[in-house]
Amino acid sequence: MSKRNAHPEGPGASRGFPPVAREDARVLILGSLPSEASLSAGEYYAHPRNAFWTIMCVIAGAEGGYAARCHALQARGIAVWDVLSSSVRPGSLDADIDMNTAVPNDFEQFLAGHEDIRLVCFNGRKAQQMFQRRVQPLLPEFDFEVSLLPSTSPAHASLTLAEKLATWRGVIEPHLGGGEQTDG
Repeated sequence: MSKRNAHPEGPGASRGFPPVAREDARVLILGSLPSEASLSAGEYYAHPRNAFWTIMCVIAGAEGGYAARCHALQARGIAVWDVLSSSVRPGSLDADIDMNTAVPNDFEQFLAGHEDIRLVCFNGRKAQQMFQRRVQPLLPEFDFEVSLLPSTSPAHASLTLAEKLATWRGVIEPHLGGGEQTDG
């Protein structure tokens, strides 16, 4: 999987961010590709109405500035990344991702360096579908538990925040153990 296509360039081309992860991560949360708001801010889930950080505040104590929130996730054993490293996508909707230009991240290398990951969660159906089609078949050994979580995007309004939070907590918290919220 290390032989990837070139990154798309030009109008509508989006490039993702490096993972937020420590080597001891146990849970990997995958989105599809950063939104326009995230790309502009240089931060995962930067849209003010995206519920990701609200949910992570409850699950992992992720509060404060972006660096502090990321640190809290890492301290609890949670990694965040996207399925795609790049793609042409006009706008921020997952439905607008041009799959002909989609380049997956290098999960083979990532997982080799994060051997404690036992749960892979998808922040929405598009991330799950892209992973199953474009990444999972390329992984030599894939024996992780996987879970589709309701998207935290403001575009996914069929569930309330409380319903999303309950689902996320029920899936993720059992995999965190009694992890600390410091560097220890």
